[in-house]
Amino acid sequence: MNNKKRYYVSVQSRTIMEQQGDAAYELEIEATPDEVSQLHALFDSMYHFDMETYFRMHYPGIPEHYDNDNNLYERDLKNIYRLLHELGTGETKEHIASMNVLD
Repeated sequence: MNNKKRYYVSVQSRTIMEQQGDAAYELEIEATPDEVSQLHALFDSMYHFDMETYFRMHYPGIPEHYDNDNNLYERDLKNIYRLLHELGTGETKEHIASMNVLD
């Protein structure tokens, strides 16, 4: 049984919407409720590390490339785009592939 539905996703605002006109979005996906939950969890984790890197930003003595929170933020962002690519419509898959973020 395929209980996938169409969702409209904004990575920038970390939103997943069922109605196309609810807010601005960048990507369209077809996902099950479990896959949407997985995407929400990735957005939550990315937000956590985004806040941690914000606080680190105020301590310029720590180089960005030695910042584990920054590395974890980037990991989550890549995992989000991988999942969106996997679940995406044809147009979404093409767009994400053109961004060169999957490597």
